[in-house]
Amino acid sequence: METLKKNKKLMLYLAKNDFRTKYAGSYFGIFWAFVQPLITILLYWFVFQLGFRSTDVENVPFVLWLMAGLIPWFYFSESVINGTNCFLEYNYLVKKVMFEIKILPIVKILSSLFVHGFFIILLLVCYAAMGIFPGVIAVQLLYYSAAMILLSLAFSYLTSAIAVFFRDTTQIVGIIMQIGVWMTPIMWQFETMPLPRWLKQMFKLNPMFYIVQGYRDTMIQKVWFFERWKITIYFWVFTVILFLISRKVYQKLKPHFADVL
Repeated sequence: METLKKNKKLMLYLAKNDFRTKYAGSYFGIFWAFVQPLITILLYWFVFQLGFRSTDVENVPFVLWLMAGLIPWFYFSESVINGTNCFLEYNYLVKKVMFEIKILPIVKILSSLFVHGFFIILLLVCYAAMGIFPGVIAVQLLYYSAAMILLSLAFSYLTSAIAVFFRDTTQIVGIIMQIGVWMTPIMWQFETMPLPRWLKQMFKLNPMFYIVQGYRDTMIQKVWFFERWKITIYFWVFTVILFLISRKVYQKLKPHFADVL
């Protein structure tokens, strides 16, 4: 914790620089960081509502219900994929003896927050424009965003350490994210599906189910996180255990990073 406080300014600088340089070679620059998720939302909306004739969900237009699930997933997916690759991308910093490489996964997590912050505002604006702004409970998005950041960081420390030695980790994580968007679930209505009770419980073991459900609880159902105390406890226990595992793996592999890179 002391190391993080000491390097706070450096982390913010690297996060801003990482966000800018990611699109530095393109004509429209960081514009693409916002356009790509928007196109994805519109594509899913077109396929499901216009193609499969999806109707309103819980008296909310399908596109708004969809946005409340996709926006957190965009952040989680991007931050974990980028975090997995952080030591490989910044290998020149990893080889520096005096550089605190533990901040690199955090840099990637912070870098992804710029786009996520924009889409949180867009989500609130769209709901307000449709006359269904959730009210004061909207502040709960900060809690779920913070929970998702910590979850992403826990995953990133684990996958980034492994990726140094097993380069295919990045591709495997990408595939898992492609599967995860359907298994969370985000595009289909979980409660109305004719699934066995045990299978529904299995879906809830996915920690991102808690986050996606939380965004929809906030924007649509107006349910506070402590009202779902059982799944809240499960999420935090899962995240803490994942952090402990990630820390152990990271500390064991860290001394050999420079040799491999």
